[in-house]
Amino acid sequence: MARYVFLMYDAEDWYDTADEQGVADEMRLHEEFMAAVEAAGASVVGGEALERSSTASTVRRGESGALVTDGPFADTKEALGGFYVIDAPDLDAALRLAELCPAGNVEVRPVMDLPEG
Repeated sequence: MARYVFLMYDAEDWYDTADEQGVADEMRLHEEFMAAVEAAGASVVGGEALERSSTASTVRRGESGALVTDGPFADTKEALGGFYVIDAPDLDAALRLAELCPAGNVEVRPVMDLPEG
Protein backbone atom coordinates (compact mmCIF):
# COMPACT_ATOMS: atom_id res chain seq x y z
CA MET A 1 0.00 0.00 0.00
CA ALA A 2 1.08 3.57 -0.63
CA ARG A 3 -0.17 6.81 0.85
CA TYR A 4 -1.74 9.56 -1.24
CA VAL A 5 -2.97 12.99 -0.22
CA PHE A 6 -6.25 14.14 -1.74
CA LEU A 7 -6.22 17.95 -1.73
CA MET A 8 -9.79 19.18 -2.12
CA TYR A 9 -10.36 22.49 -3.90
CA ASP A 10 -13.71 24.20 -4.30
CA ALA A 11 -15.36 27.61 -4.40
CA GLU A 12 -15.74 29.09 -0.94
CA ASP A 13 -19.07 30.80 -1.58
CA TRP A 14 -20.63 27.63 -0.15
CA TYR A 15 -19.84 29.04 3.30
CA ASP A 16 -22.03 32.07 2.56
CA THR A 17 -25.18 30.06 1.91
CA ALA A 18 -24.79 26.84 3.93
CA ASP A 19 -27.41 26.22 6.59
CA GLU A 20 -27.50 23.40 9.13
CA GLN A 21 -29.11 21.02 6.65
CA GLY A 22 -26.55 21.90 3.96
CA VAL A 23 -23.69 21.20 6.34
CA ALA A 24 -25.30 17.90 7.41
CA ASP A 25 -25.77 16.90 3.76
CA GLU A 26 -22.11 17.70 2.99
CA MET A 27 -20.92 15.67 6.01
CA ARG A 28 -23.06 12.74 4.85
CA LEU A 29 -21.34 12.86 1.45
CA HIS A 30 -17.94 12.67 3.14
CA GLU A 31 -19.07 9.77 5.34
CA GLU A 32 -20.25 7.95 2.20
CA PHE A 33 -16.89 8.67 0.55
CA MET A 34 -14.98 7.23 3.53
CA ALA A 35 -17.17 4.11 3.43
CA ALA A 36 -16.45 3.74 -0.32
CA VAL A 37 -12.71 3.98 0.36
CA GLU A 38 -12.96 1.17 2.92
CA ALA A 39 -15.15 -0.92 0.59
CA ALA A 40 -12.46 -0.59 -2.11
CA GLY A 41 -9.87 -2.14 0.21
CA ALA A 42 -8.12 1.15 0.93
CA SER A 43 -8.25 3.24 4.09
CA VAL A 44 -8.49 6.84 5.20
CA VAL A 45 -5.53 7.39 7.53
CA GLY A 46 -5.97 11.12 8.09
CA GLY A 47 -7.62 14.30 6.95
CA GLU A 48 -9.14 17.55 8.05
CA ALA A 49 -11.50 20.26 6.85
CA LEU A 50 -9.91 23.70 6.73
CA GLU A 51 -11.31 27.11 7.65
CA ARG A 52 -11.85 29.64 4.84
CA SER A 53 -8.79 30.91 2.99
CA SER A 54 -9.50 34.39 4.40
CA THR A 55 -8.29 33.05 7.78
CA ALA A 56 -4.91 32.04 6.32
CA SER A 57 -1.56 33.68 6.87
CA THR A 58 1.32 33.25 4.46
CA VAL A 59 4.97 33.31 5.49
CA ARG A 60 7.36 34.09 2.65
CA ARG A 61 11.03 33.55 3.31
CA GLY A 62 13.49 35.80 1.56
CA GLU A 63 17.04 37.04 1.78
CA SER A 64 16.07 39.73 4.28
CA GLY A 65 14.04 37.38 6.49
CA ALA A 66 10.43 36.28 6.63
CA LEU A 67 7.46 38.36 5.54
CA VAL A 68 4.09 37.43 7.06
CA THR A 69 0.95 38.50 5.17
CA ASP A 70 -2.74 37.90 5.75
CA GLY A 71 -4.52 35.64 3.32
CA PRO A 72 -3.70 32.61 1.20
CA PHE A 73 -0.57 32.10 -0.88
CA ALA A 74 -2.44 32.75 -4.13
CA ASP A 75 -5.73 34.44 -5.03
CA THR A 76 -7.91 31.94 -6.87
CA LYS A 77 -11.60 31.22 -7.40
CA GLU A 78 -11.18 27.86 -5.75
CA ALA A 79 -9.41 27.36 -2.45
CA LEU A 80 -7.97 24.41 -0.59
CA GLY A 81 -10.81 23.37 1.69
CA GLY A 82 -9.48 20.18 3.20
CA PHE A 83 -7.54 17.01 2.63
CA TYR A 84 -7.59 13.27 3.10
CA VAL A 85 -4.62 10.95 3.48
CA ILE A 86 -5.51 7.67 1.81
CA ASP A 87 -3.65 4.37 1.97
CA ALA A 88 -4.32 2.74 -1.42
CA PRO A 89 -2.76 -0.15 -3.35
CA ASP A 90 -1.46 2.09 -6.15
CA LEU A 91 -1.99 5.34 -8.03
CA ASP A 92 -4.69 3.90 -10.28
CA ALA A 93 -6.73 2.88 -7.24
CA ALA A 94 -6.17 6.30 -5.65
CA LEU A 95 -7.37 8.05 -8.81
CA ARG A 96 -10.50 5.91 -8.94
CA LEU A 97 -11.22 6.84 -5.33
CA ALA A 98 -10.59 10.53 -6.04
CA GLU A 99 -13.42 10.39 -8.58
CA LEU A 100 -15.75 9.56 -5.66
CA CYS A 101 -14.50 12.37 -3.42
CA PRO A 102 -17.19 15.02 -2.79
CA ALA A 103 -15.15 18.06 -3.83
CA GLY A 104 -15.16 20.15 -6.98
CA ASN A 105 -11.52 19.36 -7.75
CA VAL A 106 -9.22 16.83 -6.15
CA GLU A 107 -5.45 16.95 -6.55
CA VAL A 108 -3.90 13.55 -5.83
CA ARG A 109 -0.27 13.43 -4.71
CA PRO A 110 1.81 10.50 -3.52
CA VAL A 111 3.26 10.96 -0.05
CA MET A 112 7.05 10.93 -0.21
CA ASP A 113 8.56 7.91 1.47
CA LEU A 114 11.48 9.28 3.49
CA PRO A 115 14.00 7.20 5.39
CA GLU A 116 13.48 7.28 9.15
CA GLY A 117 15.93 9.08 11.40
